[in-house]
Amino acid sequence: MRLLISAALLTLTMLAAQAADKEKPATLPEPPPPVKNYKAQPAPVAQQQDAGALPEPEVTITTKGADRHEEYRMGGRLYMVKVIPKKGRPYYLVDKEGRGEFVQDDLQSDIKPPMWIIKRF
Repeated sequence: MRLLISAALLTLTMLAAQAADKEKPATLPEPPPPVKNYKAQPAPVAQQQDAGALPEPEVTITTKGADRHEEYRMGGRLYMVKVIPKKGRPYYLVDKEGRGEFVQDDLQSDIKPPMWIIKRF
């Protein structure tokens, strides 16, 4: 019985494959002729500022004592100061709400994943 069902399925698949081959056209249609005197459009000249590009901040570098300060302004408003001390790590003073109140920030997210040592090799 299994042999009979297997033979019938094999025969049906072969007939279906033959029918699909007959439906396909023998040759592909001819491609359209090439366009005569075609001139490619020149690439558009990039304007000074693209519509999707973000504006660049103005950076002013000053030295106060042994520290170096980099002031970042956008549209004339001071929004961040990077303080680079002579000794130690640089830190940032950021105006988060735009009111002129600067808060020390390390510009990293507050989420710190656990980094426990499970095994050393």
